[in-house]
Amino acid sequence: MTLAELVRLALQEDLGPGDLTSAATVGSETLGVARIRAKQDLILSGTEPAAEAFRQRGVGCKALASDGEAVHDGQAVLTLEGPLRGLLEAERVALNFLMRLSGIATHTAAVVAVAGQLRVVDTRKTTPLLRTLEKAAVRHGGGGNHRFGLFDGVLIKENHIIGAGGVAAAIHAARATAHHLLRIQIEVESLAQLQEAMDAGADAVLLDNMTDDELRAAVRVANGRVITEASGNLDGPRIARLADSGLDQVSVGGLIHQARWADLSLRVDQAL
Repeated sequence: MTLAELVRLALQEDLGPGDLTSAATVGSETLGVARIRAKQDLILSGTEPAAEAFRQRGVGCKALASDGEAVHDGQAVLTLEGPLRGLLEAERVALNFLMRLSGIATHTAAVVAVAGQLRVVDTRKTTPLLRTLEKAAVRHGGGGNHRFGLFDGVLIKENHIIGAGGVAAAIHAARATAHHLLRIQIEVESLAQLQEAMDAGADAVLLDNMTDDELRAAVRVANGRVITEASGNLDGPRIARLADSGLDQVSVGGLIHQARWADLSLRVDQAL
């Protein structure tokens, strides 16, 4: 789905057959000038879908800050000019994109700040149809992206292992079909599974729901032979404790699904 189509559907959901309030209170020829301001310190994300929402309602939009930029409380991030009815029709959809995506970027930045040399990446725990935007917001916050979907990476998880008949069997089956540029990653839950995965030729391991001590032991066992990635029950304080563990990266679904919406608002400066 293109950005334009996504925004069109979002506007249709909110607008339906028409904005009853604006039609009753604002003249069809009335123009408006407005600004969107941050109401907290945040990392900005979502300016493109916000601008597209206004564009589709005939309103001009100028960005005063870029996605990924640190914005301060009270700072204007977008200026708007055009038909006031169109501006009001797009207001909530545009703000929803900005607030949701800036919240993800801001939360990600806070996690990355305590991660030291650890690379912090997201997961596929995203809002349906918003994955492209939410993963972009993670990047705007200084994080990285894991695979986008089921089609662009091999990650063998517990249910695949059960279906294949074991760790080694699953890796061998994946290796038989994967091209030579594709890495094979597998989820392991114990040091014994980690050793089996390495012996079977895994390129990367997902160390799932291990304790801090188990993760440090896994790094010693791996000894640089595979990429080590921790996942499960990872928050900022715990990631800070693991910053010197020797892990290569941590994957954190909470970068997206636990992010609080950032606070931004739109105010009309002038009606013409």
